[in-house]
Amino acid sequence: MSRRSNRGAGLMNRMYEKSTLTNGLRVLTVPMPQVRSVSIAFYLGAGSRYEVEEQAGLSHFVEHMLFKGTRRRPKAQQISETIDGIGGFMNAGTDREITSYWAKVARPHLPIALDLLSDMLLESLFEPDEMERERKVILEEISSINDSPAQRVDLLIDEVLWPGQPLGRDVGGTKESVGAITRSDLLEYMASQYAPNNAVVAVAGDLVHDEVVAAVQGHLDGWARSKPLSWFPSVNGQTAPQTRLKWQKTEQAHLCIAFRGLSAHHPDRYALDLLNVILGEGMSSRLFLEIRERRGLAYDVHSYVSHFQDDGAVTVYAGVDPKNIDSAVEGILGELYRLKEPIPEGELHKAKEMTKGRLMLRTEDTRSMAGWVGGQELLMGEIKSVDEIVEIVDALSAETLHRVANDLLLSEQMSLAIVGPYRSEGRFQRLLAA
Repeated sequence: MSRRSNRGAGLMNRMYEKSTLTNGLRVLTVPMPQVRSVSIAFYLGAGSRYEVEEQAGLSHFVEHMLFKGTRRRPKAQQISETIDGIGGFMNAGTDREITSYWAKVARPHLPIALDLLSDMLLESLFEPDEMERERKVILEEISSINDSPAQRVDLLIDEVLWPGQPLGRDVGGTKESVGAITRSDLLEYMASQYAPNNAVVAVAGDLVHDEVVAAVQGHLDGWARSKPLSWFPSVNGQTAPQTRLKWQKTEQAHLCIAFRGLSAHHPDRYALDLLNVILGEGMSSRLFLEIRERRGLAYDVHSYVSHFQDDGAVTVYAGVDPKNIDSAVEGILGELYRLKEPIPEGELHKAKEMTKGRLMLRTEDTRSMAGWVGGQELLMGEIKSVDEIVEIVDALSAETLHRVANDLLLSEQMSLAIVGPYRSEGRFQRLLAA
């Protein structure tokens, strides 16, 4: 076993330590001696960006199946009772570039949580009968998303931004692709992507690094390496504003307006994050004040930023009365383009303090800190501490934000998606061209 540790100063005297097992599994620990909980999380390079279209939803299907029985715990109930019996919490999530499994328990129960998650990763059965039952569950999950216009418009804007690409597909896949996935598909994909050299385990809490590494090694030292698949790169061929409309008889119209953003590796990503705070995070953001407070057009209006390995987006969402859709689009566009003007110093200061405050609050939760180091290690190959991010945010200038906004908020890179009781896209395309 080789070891490399980080002992730099920060909000914690020693933010994390890292060791690498001989099979390539990276083990990271975050010491939090002030807490009584401990969180353990496994991060794997698996997600929708690794899937061909015919097998869309494969990563998500595998994630579901790991909760359905192992050699030592052959029933799903035995898995859930293991964590419920110690008062803990456990869950998993599949995204475009990462799949995670985590458990949060009282400190004395860390060995149980580690044993359970390791058992699920290495010894899951993928029983055919269980697979068919879970296929039905996933198909119902897809149906529920299609029946939710707020979720459907979120998927629709991705389809506009990344047409015909994994980034533009629902992580869960389609009913057709999920219906065609076989047991051998699941096992082959898992053998490829679920490997120690494509994984990180992160643990945060009142712990000793060497003890955690020894425990992980005891469970996972025999985990075999593989040659994982590479993710499919993003392609941007957009040269003009684009609109996508899905007719649905709804009480509210749901809309997203998006621009291409920045990758997780881009040096300006933090400036874009700060612009997003100003635009649409919180009840004092520009969108909230203009669209909800001043105009009374929406109950929920906000913006969010996505960063992927080679691309990204900044997206605004709003749910409005169908008769107010034109006013809402015009108001949101006004705030987006106003973002290209110089940011007043007072507003910039407020956004910085909000960003830093929320970052610092994350340091009090073991699950957040396990996610902080685990996700960065897997996707970025390096970890920035909270203090380092705070320094970056403090150093951002109004001039930098002005440059980034003007580089990105280009009319030819704008996309609009709407789910609501409308038949023609033409009226909305004209709004974008105005």
